[in-house]
Amino acid sequence: MYAVEVRHHIMIAHSFRGAVFGPAQALHGATFVVDAAILAETLDENGIVVDIGRAHEALKAVLAPLDYQNLDALPEFAGQNTTTEFLTRHIFDRLAAAARAGDLGRDGRALAAIRVTISESHVARAWYEAPLW
Repeated sequence: MYAVEVRHHIMIAHSFRGAVFGPAQALHGATFVVDAAILAETLDENGIVVDIGRAHEALKAVLAPLDYQNLDALPEFAGQNTTTEFLTRHIFDRLAAAARAGDLGRDGRALAAIRVTISESHVARAWYEAPLW
């Protein structure tokens, strides 16, 4: 399996409901490093998985509505704990739609999967990976 991985970051604020979260129940900020790996079983006629520039632009576009936002205040997240794990799936869904539409510079049907990894710090990260089809 071949992969191209692009990276960007976002700064957000949020809080969590539930005693399991301890002090993170209070509003707090985070800077997340987001990696998106696009996987394919073969390379295209140019010898690439996808156009790396277009993949990076797609990731930035997916992240832009979250950057510098209080996620608690966004209607699409109402009543949801915006955990790192939850956000990996949220980002995956939007990036997968772009990939399926061919927005990454290759027919989306030629792509196998996407993995989205969010690093909370140098010691903790979460990821979500799924096939595109």
